[in-house]
Amino acid sequence: MANCLYPEWHPQDAVQLTWPGPQSDWAPLLPCIEATLETVALVIARYQPVVIALPDKPTRQRIEARLENLGIPANRLRLHVAASDDAWARDHGPIGVARDGKPVLLDYRFTGWGGKFPAARDDALSQALADQGAFAAPLETRDLILEGGAIDTDGQGTLLTTSACLLNPNRNRGLSRSDIEARLDKELGIERFLWLDHGHLEGDDTDSHIDTLARFCNPRTIAYQGCDDETDSHYAPLAAMQKQLETFRQTNGQPYRLIRLPWPQACFDPQDGHRLPATYANFLIINGAVLMPSYADPADRLALSALARAFPDREIIPIDCRSVIRQHGSLHCLTMQLPRGSLSQPS
Repeated sequence: MANCLYPEWHPQDAVQLTWPGPQSDWAPLLPCIEATLETVALVIARYQPVVIALPDKPTRQRIEARLENLGIPANRLRLHVAASDDAWARDHGPIGVARDGKPVLLDYRFTGWGGKFPAARDDALSQALADQGAFAAPLETRDLILEGGAIDTDGQGTLLTTSACLLNPNRNRGLSRSDIEARLDKELGIERFLWLDHGHLEGDDTDSHIDTLARFCNPRTIAYQGCDDETDSHYAPLAAMQKQLETFRQTNGQPYRLIRLPWPQACFDPQDGHRLPATYANFLIINGAVLMPSYADPADRLALSALARAFPDREIIPIDCRSVIRQHGSLHCLTMQLPRGSLSQPS
């Protein structure tokens, strides 16, 4: 029974969000991030349902009322109470694969990006949702440490990833590159690996997740984060990343169509001044649309135009993510798509 990792553009049942609680690191920014998540939920619900894990019953009641007041139909909301440590559903959410034409959800280990942050509740969240009947597809646990933001696929057996993350000893110590490739071949149906060895963002806690740097838009196209400011510390590593992307080939031997995303102005935390990881590569593909992180930056317009070229058949919708990068992630990091056939229907 071979598995095949779904590409993000595969038809979806829903997108999963994890709502932060007042005891999380989001506490000082809770009104700001809640407003952002409300916007994300409102936009997604125009196209498909939203599954939301909420930290407690009072929060569920408050957010349910708020979302319904915003006009989200009740049949587009699937709300569950499930404790979490943080809001990054991309990295603790289940990873969807096709098996014999049907979806299966794989629940990989999540350790807070190599033990940097508490993650026990996040690691248990997918099982908690499954126990509440959230999923129609089976949920299978895996002992490998793997975050959804670390991998990107063309849906045809090719994986785009970074050596800085997947081969980092803080994840699966003792496993070699060939060991990792063998596991992902068996569990995700990956036959070809495109390893990026360059590129990073200051303020990123993930050890260079691929979804901050370069993404498949279709099996022939990769959008990637560029940097045109020679004085910026990111210029050299992102230029090296671009050169490596230019060497990658499709299965037919042809080079990929590469779409360069513009470089936003440097963003800094208003409290301590550290650099924040603003990137346009952290977009989300849903049914009929692409949600693009924006930063109230002149480059937002250029990024929207670039993604419109990459996705001519989808609406491109900017989402202000200035609150999100305050906790060192962006839009895609907050979300996890659930492939068609994986979501339980309301009774």
